[in-house]
Amino acid sequence: MAKTFIGVREVDEEVFRSFRARAIQEKLKLGYALTLAMKYWVENKRNKEDGGGNELKGVKQLLKVKPFNWGPGTERLSVDHDAYLV
Repeated sequence: MAKTFIGVREVDEEVFRSFRARAIQEKLKLGYALTLAMKYWVENKRNKEDGGGNELKGVKQLLKVKPFNWGPGTERLSVDHDAYLV
């Protein structure tokens, strides 16, 4: 991996201090921590553009679950369980 020196303007000082403190706490070099943050941001943007936002990933997986037959005599199973839970 090639290393590049960059200078960045208009960075919120308080956010940068918090970021730097967290990097030090995690025993990471600042450049490496910034690279991780940029990769995370790029991947999140890519997932959202593809329609796969991480915050909805579990919900979308749950929607893929299809109903199935539990066998005879279980037609009211959900209703019966609701009675126990209330």
